[in-house]
Amino acid sequence: MERIVNLHIEKLPEGVYLATSDVIQGLVVQGRTIQETIEIARDVAKKLLETKQEREGEPLLPLPRDEFDYPLIVNA
Repeated sequence: MERIVNLHIEKLPEGVYLATSDVIQGLVVQGRTIQETIEIARDVAKKLLETKQEREGEPLLPLPRDEFDYPLIVNA
């Protein structure tokens, strides 16, 4: 089931991107590009949520609303 998690992504001085989440404790990932960082964060978030749900037995995040904002990144 789809869930929406807001990520905070910042570019570090080393040139890599770091993503964290206020909603999913322990989600800290880095990648060489924004897209790579998002893909890694998606995989890590899924694993963290699955593990936590197995332990606690209930969904941890609300279902997405019918309408939401999404930042579209375009290479121009």
